Amino acid sequence: MMAIDLFLSNNFQEALDYLKAKSKDSMYHALTYATMLEMQAMMTFEPQDILNAGNTMKEAQGVCQRFRKKSTVADSISSLVHGQSLSQFTEVEIHAEVCYAECLLQRAALTFLQDENMVSFIKGGIKVRNSYQTYKELHNLQQCANFVKGENHCHFEGGVKLGVGAFNLTISMLPTRILRLLEFVGFSGNKDYGLTQLQEGATIYSFRALLCTLLLLCYHTFLRFVLGTGNGDIVEAEKLLEPYLQRYPKGAIFLFFAGRIEEIKGNIDMAIKRFEECCEAQQKWKPFHHMCYWQLMWCFTYKQHWKMAYFYADLLSKESSWSKATYMYMKAAYLSMFTPDDCKPFGDDEMKLFRLVPSLKLKIAGKSLPTEKFAIRKSRRYSAQKPVPLPVPPLEMMYIWNGYAVIGKHRNLTEVMLGTLNEAENSLEEAADSEFLVDDHCVVKLLKGLCYKYLGQTSDAQESFSYIQTNEKKIKKDHYLIPNAMLELALLYLQMERRKEAVQLLEDAKHNYKNYSMESRTHFRIQDALQQAKLFPHNGC
Repeated sequence: MMAIDLFLSNNFQEALDYLKAKSKDSMYHALTYATMLEMQAMMTFEPQDILNAGNTMKEAQGVCQRFRKKSTVADSISSLVHGQSLSQFTEVEIHAEVCYAECLLQRAALTFLQDENMVSFIKGGIKVRNSYQTYKELHNLQQCANFVKGENHCHFEGGVKLGVGAFNLTISMLPTRILRLLEFVGFSGNKDYGLTQLQEGATIYSFRALLCTLLLLCYHTFLRFVLGTGNGDIVEAEKLLEPYLQRYPKGAIFLFFAGRIEEIKGNIDMAIKRFEECCEAQQKWKPFHHMCYWQLMWCFTYKQHWKMAYFYADLLSKESSWSKATYMYMKAAYLSMFTPDDCKPFGDDEMKLFRLVPSLKLKIAGKSLPTEKFAIRKSRRYSAQKPVPLPVPPLEMMYIWNGYAVIGKHRNLTEVMLGTLNEAENSLEEAADSEFLVDDHCVVKLLKGLCYKYLGQTSDAQESFSYIQTNEKKIKKDHYLIPNAMLELALLYLQMERRKEAVQLLEDAKHNYKNYSMESRTHFRIQDALQQAKLFPHNGC
């Protein structure tokens, strides 16, 4: 708890040193040390940090193993089911089980973060089955009438709530075809139950309260946007964050989430202020700065301040290793939005930068990032002798990160965005015919449809999304547009209470299209939309 306090006060190295000194002998010090290194790896994406975090978590697992009940039967917890009495487990052994399960869960989380590919979910799902089963048994164990609560029961209970909550929430978000496979090997997920477990874990006094809180904040402010349709519970996120912000007013991690909450609410200027405060709060862990730069880049994109957005993309391309190709693409994308009168920084030229993108491809654990693949595919057209420029590349990438759900909260920003898209459409009307012309028209139509939707111009939105379906056969490269237009039209139908049509569109988008850009992300969003559709009354419409 002391180490966590140091960490939350921005004394990162002191926290790590304190934990490392005891990490060979204490399962809780080992687990916390590995957790902090994993957080660092998740922020930096440096291959060395990922490797280091993975190895340290493996070592922590070894420390936990030493304290687990020695048994010739396959596993100490599963042996409970086969008749071992509870009195045969000491409090230390029970804690060792929950720590061991957490090590497995966190090792899987590292794999999950590296790749959104469906196969990795299946592999990860199989790999963490022991962790899942352990949490299930520990949860059942607590319900037993003869279970005796030990001196440190609150920390044990927090650990079980963290694991059960994380598993239920994560599994419930997965697309149906993956869910079926996981259910076949004994997994099941209930979103509401998962959220309840994490909420309880966040509010009880426990070593894991912080992790439960951070997981919920990530879910409401990021996962619901990147892998969902953008309906995170912001009121709940604010409630969770408030006590931590009061206790750690300069805590970088909390200032970052405070900025993200303001961003989602459409308070872009306040969000910028919070992210800048986060950068000023500490200078030791640059990854916090990089997370803020990424969000600041998008905040200035929403405001269409291309020079400032370019500035942060440039900073990221120089300092962060997450995805050099994506950062270079964004730099080029912002330059392409400059007017002829704008002075281009450092004499950069978007054509040259777009051509550089494919050479910066990065592989993490042998896999390329989906966003990076998207950027590389879009950049390829610039390698031609006479390149055809992309119409609105930063605004298209903004869709990939669900940014329209953010500006949709701010009418003025949405109206200005629609104006920019109308100008792009007019330019395309006058452009020479090319193999990309229909694709480019469809990109602009998709983005215009979103603006119309958030401005309440339903028929215009419907017409824009339908345009893409009408021109499906003419699309040459951007095949991702078709299932995404169907998804957006389905969400519009749900808004109009046309449930039956919405579900049919979602099912068609899910089953009839494959091998397109950002496919996994689209499937997550379709799954989220289908779950929303279930909440609507079945009245035949």
